[in-house]
Amino acid sequence: MTKPDSLIFDMDGTLWDAVDTYAHSWNVVFKELGIDKTIDRAQLAGMVGWEGKKVIEVMMPEFEPDKRWEIYAQVNEKRKVLIPEMGGILYEGVREGLKLLAEKYQLFILSNCAAGVIRQFIDWAGIDEHIKDEIAYGINFMPKQHNIKLLTEKYGLKNPVYVGDTEGDGHQTRLAGIPFVFVSYGFGQTDDYDLKFDDFNALTTHFLNL
Repeated sequence: MTKPDSLIFDMDGTLWDAVDTYAHSWNVVFKELGIDKTIDRAQLAGMVGWEGKKVIEVMMPEFEPDKRWEIYAQVNEKRKVLIPEMGGILYEGVREGLKLLAEKYQLFILSNCAAGVIRQFIDWAGIDEHIKDEIAYGINFMPKQHNIKLLTEKYGLKNPVYVGDTEGDGHQTRLAGIPFVFVSYGFGQTDDYDLKFDDFNALTTHFLNL
């Protein structure tokens, strides 16, 4: 693997775990709308990393597509209130590691989340000064391979790598034509990766020593 000039990070399962907050946002909205449905952590954890369209198809098969998107929009509005209040669990070593890595690499966050959620995470975690840019699925409803290419072109990246925690992350990274770095502590499993790390501190040490 060629020495990278930039690291593009997935968010959920790679930098933090906010599944409890996400589940709570769904359940609050279901209750407000009088929908007899609840989602628990285990169910939602299995969907982490999915594009929004797939999430709402699986979660709300009884509704028409327009209604699903309408409910999803309300859930995302609810998260704007809940994320600053409830936050999530920042994985060990992430805040310190990003600070160190930013001295050597351009850092980005790219996630299959709704528009605005990455910015909320950045503000909650206090990492704004270390992150060059971010892009979410909810900005253009395009897959990760497309958005990886957008960042690459926008910033003239020569050797970016993508860091994620699911098989889907790896697949999209391959389609984008760049190396995939897998972190095993998140929500997924895969054997298709260029590098693998079991914790964020190990990842930080590796890239600092290149």
